[in-house]
Amino acid sequence: MYTHSKNIITTGTPLAQAKGALVMLHGRGGTAQNIISLAGGFDLEDMAIVAPQATNNSWYPYSFMQPVADNQPALDSALEVIGYAVNEIIVAGIPANKIYFTGFSQGACLTLEYIARNAQRYGGAVAFTGGLIGQQLATANYKGDFNDTPVLINTGDPDPHVPLSRVEESAVILKSMGANVTVKVYNGRPHTITQPEIELANTLVFAQ
Repeated sequence: MYTHSKNIITTGTPLAQAKGALVMLHGRGGTAQNIISLAGGFDLEDMAIVAPQATNNSWYPYSFMQPVADNQPALDSALEVIGYAVNEIIVAGIPANKIYFTGFSQGACLTLEYIARNAQRYGGAVAFTGGLIGQQLATANYKGDFNDTPVLINTGDPDPHVPLSRVEESAVILKSMGANVTVKVYNGRPHTITQPEIELANTLVFAQ
């Protein structure tokens, strides 16, 4: 098992001058640089891009549907790294309601898990194929009020890693915490990010 170093790549507008920030979380086997390349398709103006890099290119060792204990201590360490990145953004003078999150696959699961454990009014979040983490969801971990934060979850059906039932279960929990959740299901779509999903993210989240 492993813990994550605070290896965070920043690009876009420097934090000190940025009007907002986007935290980007790569998938299993991916890299921070890899997920950053996605930002070019988003409607972002004067935005800092913050992308942590997972140790060994993986945030936690097993499926997100395994018991949480199986993915420790890597999972807690990953959440800690995100918390560190968010704190650095806030210290730079960017408020939470100007902080956005996005991730793909394992990074999408981590995105949803982090914001659910730390709910407040954020700029928005986009999960490209993901759901909340655990064999059973420990709703006692999820605290706060999203205060109408827009959250978009895109997924394929079927998806080899993320069951649609877990996406839907996650959406119900996030809605109960005050998030403005949209779930978009693409029948037969492979485990990837498509242009229509990026356009939907721009419309529902980044254009706000």
